[in-house]
Amino acid sequence: MTIDPVDLTAELIRCESVTPAEGGALVLLQDVLQSAGFVCTRIDRNGVSNLHARWGVRGHTRSFGFNGHTDVVPVGNPDDWTLPPFGGDIRGDLLFGRGATDMKSGVAAFVAAAVGYVTETPPDGAVVLTITGDEEGDATDGTTAILDWMADEGEVMSVCLVGEPTCPERLGDMIKIGRRGSMTGFFTITGVQGHSAYPHRARNPLPALARLADRLARHRLDDGNDHFDPSTLALTTIDTGNPANNVIPAVARFTANIRFNDQHSSADLSEWLRSEADQVAAEFGVDIDIRFQVSGESFVTPPGELSGLVADAVTSVTGLTPEMSTTGGTSDARFIKSICPVVEFGLVGKTMHQVDECVEVGQIRELTRIYGEILNRYFA
Repeated sequence: MTIDPVDLTAELIRCESVTPAEGGALVLLQDVLQSAGFVCTRIDRNGVSNLHARWGVRGHTRSFGFNGHTDVVPVGNPDDWTLPPFGGDIRGDLLFGRGATDMKSGVAAFVAAAVGYVTETPPDGAVVLTITGDEEGDATDGTTAILDWMADEGEVMSVCLVGEPTCPERLGDMIKIGRRGSMTGFFTITGVQGHSAYPHRARNPLPALARLADRLARHRLDDGNDHFDPSTLALTTIDTGNPANNVIPAVARFTANIRFNDQHSSADLSEWLRSEADQVAAEFGVDIDIRFQVSGESFVTPPGELSGLVADAVTSVTGLTPEMSTTGGTSDARFIKSICPVVEFGLVGKTMHQVDECVEVGQIRELTRIYGEILNRYFA
């Protein structure tokens, strides 16, 4: 059974699956996969739609997994697009539409590769596809819901490849073997409101905010290591909500986002932030409250059997030797790493989330060949 990954990508783009809407994308994929003999299960939780598909015996000790998502970010102003954002139109050698790069093309490529492989060369093992509709959103009921269901049902993946865009310039130039952790601190500094002409009768939260924000921004968390760049802290917003120039506000707020490597955990970073806040609060006589939001912990799959297999397959198709990297934001690999080794490999991501998002048609076909070669090498 042969599936054209370009046609499938275009069909998926025409599904308006802006997070958390399913938009028909998973229905389409389930029909395709069931026709090829995959056992498909919809795993929907809290209004989020997800799909698990397996070819082969449940719980097999050799099971290769692919992971991806069909949800996309909003298009913005449709009038800014040259072509309809959900049209799936081809102009020249480019396929346009929201999700063309991130990541309906990647999903179409691994679906086409998996179907082609199991129908032409049925392996001694299982091929597992986990596809979520909640990667671009809060990611609380997407891949995590699939993994919870798998644990309950005895479904496994021995290894997994996430099909996110990973290549900065050319298809084949980068594999992601890990990701930095991400956490955000929401700081609220509370003092005493007063007249700006009588500052001694107030307790101004703004000097405390400035001192704390400066201390955090100037602090060097680490120097990086063999797998990761140095961790970073970025101030992302400061707000008092005070429209009057003669009033000292009672409350001021700021937010800081930390992208951290495997020399840290969200727990020890939270402890450091609280310690810094406590010192400033005591110095200025204000109260400082911190609320934390952790998107994921840092992780790395050290170069080895899985990354080597993927790299060899990439080189055999593209002629390039991919760099092993941990750069970029978070991905659902942060959840999968808890159950099996995981790496990421996919298209060039230059246009993802942009107006006129597009992908080279030839890249989709080449990515499909790479995924097929990975399956060949894994089950050889």
